[in-house]
Amino acid sequence: MFSWRAEVRPGVWVAFTDAGAGNLALHVGDDPAAVRRRRAELEAAAGLGGRSFQYMNQVHGSDVAIVGPANPGAASPTADAMVSLTEPLAVMVADCVPVVLVGDVPEGAPVLGVVHAGRPGVAAGVVPAAVASLRGLGADRVSAWIGPSICGRCYEVPEDLRADVAAAVPATWCSTSAGTPGLDLPAGVRSQLEAEGVAVEHSAGCTLEDETLFSYRRNSRTGRFAGLVWTDAAPEKTVHGHE
Repeated sequence: MFSWRAEVRPGVWVAFTDAGAGNLALHVGDDPAAVRRRRAELEAAAGLGGRSFQYMNQVHGSDVAIVGPANPGAASPTADAMVSLTEPLAVMVADCVPVVLVGDVPEGAPVLGVVHAGRPGVAAGVVPAAVASLRGLGADRVSAWIGPSICGRCYEVPEDLRADVAAAVPATWCSTSAGTPGLDLPAGVRSQLEAEGVAVEHSAGCTLEDETLFSYRRNSRTGRFAGLVWTDAAPEKTVHGHE
């Protein structure tokens, strides 16, 4: 179910799912009931204690949604990054770069964040925008975990597209293993994080090369896996009667 999972701070967890967790997206033609069942199974495996992951309507932009306590039945925010002081967060991908952020807050709860960093979003600055939002909520130290995504060796693009993206984020410029124009989005994301003073604590491999992960380039009729961040559920309070 998880390709990688770790307790990155006391009571704070980061994970990336694999194809074993199944498709988690509602927008790829899958049976909605099956998708919701898989999401519930994932939440149980993560030990959310009845809470749910907050997903977003991803549109390859640079908007960041600040997410408060869950409102049952509310629509998912339309954004490509979310930050929260309270809610478990999820970002879905199948070649784009999933980024998970945790910001430490002095004498307070950590700030959590997720980013959908596809080619347009990387060029538009969604990653630094998300970091700025975490800091706006009080985070004084931010760390990042970069999940599986298509690597520069595999991501072939037209020459003019490589030039356009690299003009905005120079670290994305690369050539593929075949010697053709490519884009290295993970390198671009890392460069943006490092420019913001964010420590990258984990960076995963390539979705196209790893058949245990979904890849849109391998199969356009594919599912989506998720990058996740959450905190341990608060223990239930026990009320003791008088004896």
